[in-house]
Amino acid sequence: MRLNIRRLDSTIALPTYGTSEAAGFDLAAAHDVDVPPRQIVLVRTGLVIEVPPGHFLAILARSSTPLKRGLVVPNGVGVVDPDYCGPHDEVMIQTLNITDSVVHVKKGDRLAQGIVLASPRVTWTEVTEIRETTRGGFGATGR
Repeated sequence: MRLNIRRLDSTIALPTYGTSEAAGFDLAAAHDVDVPPRQIVLVRTGLVIEVPPGHFLAILARSSTPLKRGLVVPNGVGVVDPDYCGPHDEVMIQTLNITDSVVHVKKGDRLAQGIVLASPRVTWTEVTEIRETTRGGFGATGR
């Protein structure tokens, strides 16, 4: 899959995959920023990414980011829609500092990863009955 990408600052590196088998490409900070304790900060990437129609860009924390830095993506997964690609629609990483200390982020620090996923449109068929069997509710398979 080929995507159009625009750097808002020519010194920003393009996203790369950490290994040849990595599922997601790394997203890095475009500037130095301090994330205060227990606060949420939007970290700029300096990138505008044009996602193809029928897809979205999922922004997820790198597995090492919470452990090594104390930062998480607070909404679980950031979603960049295909129509968010105007000249200044910069991809940002929402970060929550879960520590009691300021976390210093430097330009180039890899904080998140992106994965382009399909997002099929659904239509609804309303019915009066669904399946006859109930699984047992939330968490039922762990009993």
